[in-house]
Amino acid sequence: MSAWRVLYCGELRAEHVGRTVAASGWVARRRDHGGLVFIDLRDHTGVIQLVVNPERAPEAARVAHDIRSEFVAHARGEVVRRAPEAVNPNIPTGEVEIQVDELEIVARSEPLPFQLDDEGVEEPLRLRYRYLDLRRERMQRNLRLSAAVIASIRRSMEEQGFIDVWTPSMTIGTPEGARDFLVPVRLQPGKFFALAQSPQLFKQLFMVGGLDRYYQIATCWRDEDLRADRQFEFRQLDLELAFPTREEVLDVLERVVVASFEALGRTSPRRPFPRLSYAEAMLRYGSDKPDVRFGLEIQDATEVTRGSEFGVFANAESVRFIVAPTAFSRAHLQKLEEFAKEWGAKGLAYLVVDESGEVRSPIAKFLSERELEAFRAAPGSTVLFIADTPAMVERVLGALRLQLGEELGLIDESQEEFLWVLDFPLFQKDEDTGQWTFVHHPFTSPLEGHEDLIESDPRAALSQHYDLIWNGWELGSGSIRIHSQDVQERVFRAMGMSDEEARAKFGWFLEALQMGAPPHGGFAMGIERFVALHAGEANIREVIPFPKTASGSDPLTGAPTPIPDSILSELGIRLKPEAGTSR
Repeated sequence: MSAWRVLYCGELRAEHVGRTVAASGWVARRRDHGGLVFIDLRDHTGVIQLVVNPERAPEAARVAHDIRSEFVAHARGEVVRRAPEAVNPNIPTGEVEIQVDELEIVARSEPLPFQLDDEGVEEPLRLRYRYLDLRRERMQRNLRLSAAVIASIRRSMEEQGFIDVWTPSMTIGTPEGARDFLVPVRLQPGKFFALAQSPQLFKQLFMVGGLDRYYQIATCWRDEDLRADRQFEFRQLDLELAFPTREEVLDVLERVVVASFEALGRTSPRRPFPRLSYAEAMLRYGSDKPDVRFGLEIQDATEVTRGSEFGVFANAESVRFIVAPTAFSRAHLQKLEEFAKEWGAKGLAYLVVDESGEVRSPIAKFLSERELEAFRAAPGSTVLFIADTPAMVERVLGALRLQLGEELGLIDESQEEFLWVLDFPLFQKDEDTGQWTFVHHPFTSPLEGHEDLIESDPRAALSQHYDLIWNGWELGSGSIRIHSQDVQERVFRAMGMSDEEARAKFGWFLEALQMGAPPHGGFAMGIERFVALHAGEANIREVIPFPKTASGSDPLTGAPTPIPDSILSELGIRLKPEAGTSR
């Protein structure tokens, strides 16, 4: 089919009236009226209406008779103005249409398993036919938004003097907080590569190698439970700088964030972003990734209740509370207590202040005037207490705060709040082994002056670790790294790793730190989380072309699948028999 000019459907405007053009796309809808055939043709740019008049183009009318929804069609004709009563002001192409002279069916389509304009399609069906789901306006918008964001990131990084360097995906396993995906090696039976959880050690080696400003949009793999903000495979903006201060690293990321807002035509957040210490974030919000778009901050009552006649308060390590701006009913309080218990609390104490200012609560009679004065709240509110270990109090009240923020409509969805959380602990106790382990990763440098606490008081040692938070989502983490072999070995020892084990696992890296390693630091930001927030999506699967489900499977291809014994044997792998079977 010949054409004077080929245009995308959504490009056609009133200025094209009188021109002969060609357009291709999917048939969104076809209808017959008054002897004419009207076809809505759709591509990624929008929709244009085709009008087929049998008197003008009898052959095109014959073809139009066979056209159905989601057929792929190619049309050629003259752009004309729509009749005044047919103008559609809701779409950019609503003033014009194409009077068709030639029409061709390029590809036919079977009836679809779901309608593309149906917003109620369940996710398993959408993912089973993801190639159809990708045609929907929502997915088209999200993927194009993702491309624009990544392009802005690259521009910003290169403007700041960073160079894009690739790192291997198949490497040795490193402790970074998740299980490794393993790759068997046919040439060396019984040995495995690990798919990189991040380029962490390689980017540190770049600093030793003199590449003082590295970045990469890196694909990473982590074998962990999937949820709204996690997938097995994901991308991150990975970067590292030599000789940086912490402020310089934060400045790089803030510039990247602002560049992405500007690329999307959005109002940029103000810089510098606010900062909170980890300790303050946990005390005020019960979370190291606080959503600061609403108040409902946690308040401490531990000292006030030390001599309380209410034994639960008097004997607890920590007593804290939040004040909800509603006088809850008894039934609602029971639901909140059930919620608190699901998060590990033994119970939920409360003081309800009714509209007259009167307090009602089964614990009020055990509280002194001093205590009641400390917990005084406005009429029409409820004071909710958790008493337990500091960690449990933070966990439960942090979750309860978010629950009430959503339930009571306290979150201002129009706000975009960025926040740095700084000065994390260097170590935390592993609940299973009881040993000290890392909070970020074992290559994070202690805060200046805290090096000696590595051995003497690991619990008190703080790190040069920083997290970037957007509306309560952790976008990523970074740190100033350990560049001294001695300090790195001391951290390994504090984690219960012998010198022999450290050399066996990281000897090649420790050796590099002896070769004039400069001070360095960096960051890794999750691309999908960042794009999802820009797109207003609560689940990163909505910005990933072919994601895995929560069970870790791919409904489109059916992966993962069993592997024949012949292939496993070639790789030197034998599967453990299932219970009740033999091989």
